[in-house]
Amino acid sequence: MTDDHGKFCWYELLTTDTAAAEAFYRKVMGWNAKDAGMPDMRYTILSVGETGIGGLMALPEACLAEGKRPGWIGYVAVDDVDASTVQAVKAGGKVHMEPQDIPNIGRFSLIADPQGAVLTLFKATHGPETPPLPPAMGTPGFAAWRELYADDWESAFAFYAGLFGWAKGEAMDMGPMGTYQIYGRGAVNGCGEEMYGGMMNKPPMIPAPFWQYYFAAEDIDAAKGRVEAAGGQVIHGPAEVPGGMWVINVLDPQGAVFGLVGPRR
Repeated sequence: MTDDHGKFCWYELLTTDTAAAEAFYRKVMGWNAKDAGMPDMRYTILSVGETGIGGLMALPEACLAEGKRPGWIGYVAVDDVDASTVQAVKAGGKVHMEPQDIPNIGRFSLIADPQGAVLTLFKATHGPETPPLPPAMGTPGFAAWRELYADDWESAFAFYAGLFGWAKGEAMDMGPMGTYQIYGRGAVNGCGEEMYGGMMNKPPMIPAPFWQYYFAAEDIDAAKGRVEAAGGQVIHGPAEVPGGMWVINVLDPQGAVFGLVGPRR
Protein backbone atom coordinates (compact mmCIF):
# COMPACT_ATOMS: atom_id res chain seq x y z
CA MET A 1 0.00 0.00 0.00
CA THR A 2 1.54 3.31 -1.11
CA ASP A 3 1.46 6.59 0.82
CA ASP A 4 -1.30 7.93 -1.45
CA HIS A 5 -3.67 4.97 -1.05
CA GLY A 6 -6.74 6.04 0.89
CA LYS A 7 -6.19 9.80 0.62
CA PHE A 8 -8.88 12.13 -0.70
CA CYS A 9 -7.41 13.73 -3.78
CA TRP A 10 -10.18 15.53 -5.74
CA TYR A 11 -13.72 16.85 -5.38
CA GLU A 12 -16.30 17.03 -8.13
CA LEU A 13 -19.56 18.96 -8.34
CA LEU A 14 -22.30 17.58 -10.59
CA THR A 15 -24.98 20.21 -11.07
CA THR A 16 -27.91 21.35 -13.19
CA ASP A 17 -26.56 24.80 -14.08
CA THR A 18 -22.80 24.84 -14.49
CA ALA A 19 -22.54 28.54 -15.33
CA ALA A 20 -24.53 29.60 -12.27
CA ALA A 21 -22.61 27.17 -10.03
CA GLU A 22 -19.27 28.47 -11.32
CA ALA A 23 -20.33 32.06 -10.56
CA PHE A 24 -21.50 31.10 -7.08
CA TYR A 25 -18.30 29.30 -6.05
CA ARG A 26 -16.10 32.02 -7.54
CA LYS A 27 -17.86 34.54 -5.30
CA VAL A 28 -18.02 32.39 -2.18
CA MET A 29 -14.70 30.53 -2.32
CA GLY A 30 -12.62 32.80 -4.55
CA TRP A 31 -11.85 29.81 -6.78
CA ASN A 32 -10.56 30.17 -10.29
CA ALA A 33 -12.36 28.22 -13.00
CA LYS A 34 -10.94 27.03 -16.32
CA ASP A 35 -12.27 24.72 -19.01
CA ALA A 36 -10.29 21.46 -19.07
CA GLY A 37 -10.47 21.24 -22.88
CA MET A 38 -12.00 17.78 -23.05
CA PRO A 39 -13.12 16.96 -26.60
CA ASP A 40 -16.46 15.29 -25.82
CA MET A 41 -17.75 17.21 -22.78
CA ARG A 42 -17.34 20.43 -20.83
CA TYR A 43 -15.41 19.94 -17.62
CA THR A 44 -14.31 22.94 -15.56
CA ILE A 45 -11.28 22.79 -13.28
CA LEU A 46 -11.72 24.65 -9.99
CA SER A 47 -8.51 25.88 -8.41
CA VAL A 48 -6.98 27.89 -5.60
CA GLY A 49 -4.51 30.02 -7.51
CA GLU A 50 -2.90 27.52 -9.87
CA THR A 51 -3.60 24.49 -7.68
CA GLY A 52 -6.54 22.41 -8.85
CA ILE A 53 -8.85 21.20 -6.10
CA GLY A 54 -11.83 19.88 -8.02
CA GLY A 55 -14.03 19.83 -11.07
CA LEU A 56 -17.44 21.01 -12.18
CA MET A 57 -19.67 19.33 -14.73
CA ALA A 58 -23.30 18.99 -15.74
CA LEU A 59 -25.34 16.30 -14.02
CA PRO A 60 -26.02 13.75 -16.79
CA GLU A 61 -29.55 13.51 -18.14
CA ALA A 62 -29.70 9.83 -17.18
CA CYS A 63 -29.01 10.77 -13.55
CA LEU A 64 -31.68 13.45 -13.63
CA ALA A 65 -34.16 10.91 -15.00
CA GLU A 66 -33.36 8.66 -12.03
CA GLY A 67 -34.13 11.49 -9.61
CA LYS A 68 -30.51 12.31 -8.74
CA ARG A 69 -29.86 15.82 -7.46
CA PRO A 70 -26.83 18.12 -7.65
CA GLY A 71 -24.06 17.17 -5.24
CA TRP A 72 -20.37 16.88 -4.48
CA ILE A 73 -18.46 13.61 -4.92
CA GLY A 74 -15.06 12.91 -3.36
CA TYR A 75 -12.23 11.07 -5.12
CA VAL A 76 -10.04 8.73 -3.07
CA ALA A 77 -6.64 7.65 -4.41
CA VAL A 78 -6.04 3.91 -4.63
CA ASP A 79 -3.10 1.84 -5.83
CA ASP A 80 -5.24 -0.21 -8.24
CA VAL A 81 -8.73 0.93 -9.26
CA ASP A 82 -9.81 -2.45 -10.59
CA ALA A 83 -8.65 -4.39 -7.55
CA SER A 84 -10.18 -1.87 -5.12
CA THR A 85 -13.47 -1.95 -7.02
CA VAL A 86 -13.61 -5.72 -6.74
CA GLN A 87 -12.71 -5.48 -3.05
CA ALA A 88 -15.50 -2.94 -2.46
CA VAL A 89 -18.08 -5.26 -4.04
CA LYS A 90 -16.88 -8.24 -2.03
CA ALA A 91 -17.32 -6.15 1.13
CA GLY A 92 -20.93 -5.34 0.23
CA GLY A 93 -20.51 -2.20 -1.86
CA LYS A 94 -22.05 -1.45 -5.25
CA VAL A 95 -20.51 -0.27 -8.51
CA HIS A 96 -22.25 2.65 -10.23
CA MET A 97 -19.58 3.03 -12.93
CA GLU A 98 -17.16 0.25 -13.82
CA PRO A 99 -13.42 1.05 -13.94
CA GLN A 100 -12.54 3.12 -16.99
CA ASP A 101 -9.81 5.41 -18.23
CA ILE A 102 -9.72 9.18 -18.59
CA PRO A 103 -7.14 9.62 -21.38
CA ASN A 104 -3.86 11.06 -20.11
CA ILE A 105 -5.38 11.63 -16.67
CA GLY A 106 -6.02 8.36 -14.87
CA ARG A 107 -8.41 5.51 -14.20
CA PHE A 108 -11.53 5.66 -12.02
CA SER A 109 -14.65 3.87 -10.86
CA LEU A 110 -17.73 5.11 -9.03
CA ILE A 111 -18.80 3.03 -6.05
CA ALA A 112 -21.25 3.15 -3.18
CA ASP A 113 -20.56 1.73 0.25
CA PRO A 114 -22.98 -0.93 1.62
CA GLN A 115 -25.22 1.83 3.00
CA GLY A 116 -25.35 3.80 -0.26
CA ALA A 117 -22.88 6.68 0.22
CA VAL A 118 -20.97 7.33 -3.03
CA LEU A 119 -17.25 7.85 -3.68
CA THR A 120 -14.95 7.76 -6.70
CA LEU A 121 -11.87 5.54 -6.69
CA PHE A 122 -9.00 7.07 -8.66
CA LYS A 123 -5.49 6.27 -9.84
CA ALA A 124 -3.54 8.93 -11.74
CA THR A 125 -1.86 7.88 -14.98
CA HIS A 126 1.31 9.67 -14.00
CA GLY A 127 2.41 12.45 -11.74
CA PRO A 128 5.44 14.52 -10.83
CA GLU A 129 8.46 12.63 -9.50
CA THR A 130 8.24 14.77 -6.36
CA PRO A 131 4.58 15.54 -5.59
CA PRO A 132 3.94 19.02 -4.21
CA LEU A 133 3.47 19.26 -0.48
CA PRO A 134 -0.20 19.48 0.51
CA PRO A 135 -1.33 22.84 1.89
CA ALA A 136 -1.50 23.24 5.63
CA MET A 137 -4.83 22.12 7.07
CA GLY A 138 -7.21 25.08 7.14
CA THR A 139 -5.66 26.90 4.17
CA PRO A 140 -8.57 28.93 2.70
CA GLY A 141 -10.15 27.41 -0.39
CA PHE A 142 -8.89 23.86 0.13
CA ALA A 143 -10.84 20.88 1.43
CA ALA A 144 -10.53 20.71 5.21
CA TRP A 145 -12.83 17.90 6.41
CA ARG A 146 -14.78 14.95 5.02
CA GLU A 147 -17.84 13.85 6.94
CA LEU A 148 -19.88 10.67 6.49
CA TYR A 149 -23.50 10.54 7.60
CA ALA A 150 -24.24 6.80 7.83
CA ASP A 151 -27.03 4.48 8.87
CA ASP A 152 -24.47 2.66 11.02
CA TRP A 153 -21.11 4.40 11.21
CA GLU A 154 -19.38 1.45 12.87
CA SER A 155 -20.07 -0.94 9.99
CA ALA A 156 -19.30 1.87 7.52
CA PHE A 157 -15.94 2.43 9.18
CA ALA A 158 -15.14 -1.28 8.92
CA PHE A 159 -15.86 -1.13 5.17
CA TYR A 160 -13.58 1.85 4.61
CA ALA A 161 -10.85 0.59 6.94
CA GLY A 162 -10.67 -2.58 4.88
CA LEU A 163 -10.74 -0.73 1.57
CA PHE A 164 -8.45 2.22 2.33
CA GLY A 165 -6.58 1.32 5.51
CA TRP A 166 -8.20 4.12 7.48
CA ALA A 167 -7.80 4.04 11.25
CA LYS A 168 -9.79 5.47 14.15
CA GLY A 169 -8.85 8.63 15.95
CA GLU A 170 -10.76 10.28 18.78
CA ALA A 171 -14.40 9.32 19.39
CA MET A 172 -16.60 12.09 20.77
CA ASP A 173 -19.83 11.51 22.69
CA MET A 174 -22.52 13.81 21.28
CA GLY A 175 -25.26 12.74 23.68
CA PRO A 176 -28.56 11.95 21.93
CA MET A 177 -26.81 12.26 18.56
CA GLY A 178 -24.50 9.36 19.39
CA THR A 179 -20.79 9.04 18.70
CA TYR A 180 -18.74 11.16 16.32
CA GLN A 181 -15.77 9.08 15.17
CA ILE A 182 -12.72 10.82 13.72
CA TYR A 183 -10.79 8.76 11.17
CA GLY A 184 -7.53 9.15 9.29
CA ARG A 185 -4.12 7.71 8.65
CA GLY A 186 -2.20 6.06 11.46
CA ALA A 187 -4.65 7.18 14.14
CA VAL A 188 -3.90 5.62 17.53
CA ASN A 189 -5.43 6.52 20.89
CA GLY A 190 -6.97 9.71 19.56
CA CYS A 191 -3.83 10.95 17.79
CA GLY A 192 -3.23 10.41 14.11
CA GLU A 193 -0.60 11.10 11.52
CA GLU A 194 -3.31 12.78 9.45
CA MET A 195 -6.97 13.34 10.23
CA TYR A 196 -9.30 13.13 7.23
CA GLY A 197 -12.70 13.71 8.81
CA GLY A 198 -15.44 12.17 10.91
CA MET A 199 -18.30 9.67 10.78
CA MET A 200 -21.60 9.58 12.61
CA ASN A 201 -25.07 8.08 12.38
CA LYS A 202 -27.23 10.41 10.34
CA PRO A 203 -30.08 12.24 12.06
CA PRO A 204 -33.64 11.34 10.99
CA MET A 205 -34.07 14.44 8.79
CA ILE A 206 -31.31 13.26 6.43
CA PRO A 207 -33.00 10.83 4.02
CA ALA A 208 -29.99 8.68 3.04
CA PRO A 209 -26.31 8.21 3.87
CA PHE A 210 -23.95 10.60 2.10
CA TRP A 211 -20.56 12.28 2.24
CA GLN A 212 -20.34 16.00 2.99
CA TYR A 213 -17.21 18.01 2.22
CA TYR A 214 -16.04 21.08 4.13
CA PHE A 215 -13.81 23.72 2.58
CA ALA A 216 -11.70 26.11 4.63
CA ALA A 217 -12.68 29.76 4.96
CA GLU A 218 -10.60 32.60 6.38
CA ASP A 219 -13.53 33.87 8.47
CA ILE A 220 -16.79 31.97 8.95
CA ASP A 221 -19.00 35.06 9.30
CA ALA A 222 -17.57 36.67 6.18
CA ALA A 223 -18.04 33.37 4.33
CA LYS A 224 -21.65 33.16 5.52
CA GLY A 225 -22.26 36.64 4.18
CA ARG A 226 -20.81 35.69 0.78
CA VAL A 227 -22.99 32.55 0.63
CA GLU A 228 -26.15 34.51 1.26
CA ALA A 229 -25.20 37.38 -1.06
CA ALA A 230 -24.53 34.89 -3.87
CA GLY A 231 -27.90 33.16 -3.51
CA GLY A 232 -26.97 30.19 -1.32
CA GLN A 233 -28.71 29.12 1.87
CA VAL A 234 -27.09 28.48 5.23
CA ILE A 235 -29.01 25.53 6.68
CA HIS A 236 -26.99 25.16 9.89
CA GLY A 237 -24.63 27.34 11.87
CA PRO A 238 -22.38 29.03 12.50
CA ALA A 239 -21.73 26.33 15.09
CA GLU A 240 -18.57 25.99 17.15
CA VAL A 241 -16.58 22.77 16.87
CA PRO A 242 -13.52 21.55 18.84
CA GLY A 243 -10.33 23.41 18.13
CA GLY A 244 -11.85 26.86 18.24
CA MET A 245 -13.27 26.63 14.73
CA TRP A 246 -16.77 27.29 13.43
CA VAL A 247 -18.76 25.54 10.70
CA ILE A 248 -21.73 26.28 8.50
CA ASN A 249 -23.66 23.85 6.32
CA VAL A 250 -24.76 25.28 3.00
CA LEU A 251 -27.11 24.62 0.09
CA ASP A 252 -25.80 26.18 -3.12
CA PRO A 253 -28.38 27.72 -5.50
CA GLN A 254 -28.80 24.41 -7.38
CA GLY A 255 -29.28 22.42 -4.16
CA ALA A 256 -25.85 20.82 -3.63
CA VAL A 257 -24.84 20.49 0.04
CA PHE A 258 -21.37 21.43 1.29
CA GLY A 259 -19.77 22.88 4.39
CA LEU A 260 -17.39 25.67 5.32
CA VAL A 261 -15.09 25.72 8.32
CA GLY A 262 -13.03 28.56 9.71
CA PRO A 263 -12.31 30.86 12.65
CA ARG A 264 -14.60 33.58 13.90
CA ARG A 265 -12.59 36.79 13.87
